[in-house]
Amino acid sequence: MTNEKIILIGIGQLGRIFAGGLLRTGYSIIPVNRGDDMAALAAKEPSPRLVLVAVAENDLHSVLAALPEQWKGCVGLIQNELLPRDWEKYQIQHPTVISVWFEKKKGMDAKPLIASPVYGPASEMMVKALESIDIPCHQLNNDQALTFELVRKNLYILTTNIAGMKTGGNVSQLWENHRDFATAVAQDVMDIQDWLTGQKQDRNKLLQGMVEAFEADPLHMCMGRSAPGRLARALSFADEAGLNVPALRNISIV
Repeated sequence: MTNEKIILIGIGQLGRIFAGGLLRTGYSIIPVNRGDDMAALAAKEPSPRLVLVAVAENDLHSVLAALPEQWKGCVGLIQNELLPRDWEKYQIQHPTVISVWFEKKKGMDAKPLIASPVYGPASEMMVKALESIDIPCHQLNNDQALTFELVRKNLYILTTNIAGMKTGGNVSQLWENHRDFATAVAQDVMDIQDWLTGQKQDRNKLLQGMVEAFEADPLHMCMGRSAPGRLARALSFADEAGLNVPALRNISIV
């Protein structure tokens, strides 16, 4: 057992799951809620084992912008639509990053789809914490593997959400009944991800990874409440990059 402390910023559904695993593996949790004074807390706790940022993706940048300097060397991130540029702009160089492949909704237990990959200084600790509560997780070996896994998760989320705006239904129906359309949306999403990361990923491997997640939870519904915002964000990136993304633009005017 350890007496090391974890700062947990955001105590929502996912934050509570991580807290449970970390507590079970012997860490002390110091929660940070919206409106709390992080600078004052950092003055008292300048050297935690990890500062896990578990806020929603829409709140991520405001939290990182306000993050005390003492904590920037031990950050953990779990958000969707996450890429290296999102933490590098705040001079965070080596965070621990988890591509979360499990769901947690109110009144339901955590539901893993596939094993969640993790990379960074606290990756071994996070694997043990999640596995202690029966959530599969595995470590990655390098930055390139992390970028691939983040793009893979983004591909899954953006393709299902955006394509679902037109097709509705679940991911199995999307892939079985609208495969050409879903693939066209995915190609546009991968164009944007290539531009955002400055790297070209193996597209066949990415598509295979997306389908693996489809098969793990075939009844997962495509379109969530965040879908229109995800489409608007994707088109904004495409405009900035000068990308055509015809499948995405067609959805935007339907």
